[in-house]
Amino acid sequence: MLKTGQNISQKQSQQQKLSPQQIQFVKLLQLPTIGLEQRIKEEIEMNPVLEEADPVMEETVQESEQDWEKQNEDDAKKEGEEVTEVDPVDKNDEIDWDSFLHNTEYDGTGYSGFSQASGDEDWRDLPNPYHQTLLEELEHQVSLLDLDDEEMLIADQILGSLDKDGYFRRETEAVIDNIAFNHGTLVSRAQVERVRKMIQKLDPVGIASRDLRDCLLIQLKTSNNEGKIKSLAVGMLENYWESFEKKHFSKLKSKLDIDDDQLREIFELIKGLNPKPGGVANPDEDNRQYVEPDFEVYYEPSEKDDEDGEFVIKLSQRNTPPLRISPEYKMMWDNFKKGDKKDKKEKQAQNFIKDKIESAQWFIDSILQRQNTLMKTMRTIVSLQEAFFKHGDGLKPMILKDVAERIKMDISTVSRVVNGKYVQTNFGVYELKYFFSEGLETESGEDVSSREVKNELQEIIENEDKQKPYSDQALTNMLKEKGYKVARRTVSKYREQLQLPVARLRKQII
Repeated sequence: MLKTGQNISQKQSQQQKLSPQQIQFVKLLQLPTIGLEQRIKEEIEMNPVLEEADPVMEETVQESEQDWEKQNEDDAKKEGEEVTEVDPVDKNDEIDWDSFLHNTEYDGTGYSGFSQASGDEDWRDLPNPYHQTLLEELEHQVSLLDLDDEEMLIADQILGSLDKDGYFRRETEAVIDNIAFNHGTLVSRAQVERVRKMIQKLDPVGIASRDLRDCLLIQLKTSNNEGKIKSLAVGMLENYWESFEKKHFSKLKSKLDIDDDQLREIFELIKGLNPKPGGVANPDEDNRQYVEPDFEVYYEPSEKDDEDGEFVIKLSQRNTPPLRISPEYKMMWDNFKKGDKKDKKEKQAQNFIKDKIESAQWFIDSILQRQNTLMKTMRTIVSLQEAFFKHGDGLKPMILKDVAERIKMDISTVSRVVNGKYVQTNFGVYELKYFFSEGLETESGEDVSSREVKNELQEIIENEDKQKPYSDQALTNMLKEKGYKVARRTVSKYREQLQLPVARLRKQII
């Protein structure tokens, strides 16, 4: 029988929600050093209560407070009143000013910090000179071509459709339809192709090509190189592209009727061409891309024994200036306290100051907690990878869980710490992710890092016969001979991670 009606039931469940303070800590934790600098600046701009601790300013504020308190005492004595210490806050809005002004200052104490030279700050603050983008340069070159109105519309469509490598992969019909819909002008396929080929010859040559073959051919045909090698290269790309792409050297020599030396010259000529004409970087782009190490770690050996030394671990504090809650707001609060009756505006001002103080306190606490977590994580990584930080090799298998268990934190917290953070060592700058890798077992039963296996794999490939490169199965057998128990599919995965092509594409003419 079907029952109808309403039922009331209770269900108890447990849910975990992050508090605003926890959310703020998580966001600060995943920021790298450069990002933290910007975040601190933003917080100081938003919160007038939060400020950088300046020793000179601190002394001035203390003198002002003393003068103000002395004036109050003198006034009270003149009126015959007993001088009593004023409670800094209302009963309902208690704030421990001593805690805020002294114990909660962030001054970086307790951490070994390092900072960059002030000269770096000067040049980093300088504005970058303006450089035209590739699109702007192409638009300028197109404006110098002898094009009519319809062709200018086509050129505009082509330039706006280039991908990041500079190729024009859009269908011709789509360009024709777009011009007809937006401008009411009907152009032909021949017009589109003619304009595209004109743009191909602009600087950089090969821009707006349909594919790699088209790109290489236009560069060859417009190059200043003359002679048999150029004509052979053009013929090879036009007629035997598949054999060229798959590096079938014997077929190419037979079809072109050339020897090894001529084939080598052809490939050297093609190697000098630009396969990505749109990948032209800004002249200053490389100068502006730099890594700011979050840590500095180095080993100080003992005078008696090299192995009986200690590690020095420093946390960068160049971008984390000393923070504090402004003492001036205590004076403002005391001024509010003097009045017995408070109007609506004064009450609003009090609430505003209270909210800003709490916000500043949360931010300072989050910064301190971030520093603690980063240092705990870095110390644990160093303790687990002592051999590497001492000698620059001997990386052991280590996963996020290994660190999380030792510092008694969640794996996601460790992941946020290592993501985008870098450490300066005696052997170079490394991302913290570098020290994490899975483990493999050798024939002798010893655990080794997968990174060690990758290094062995890369060394084998670098030293292989370039005319007869090893297949993945051959690489697997060679690694097994060295004592590494690894499957062929694992070797293929490691090779791809090392961005090494398959054997056929590694083949070269010697």
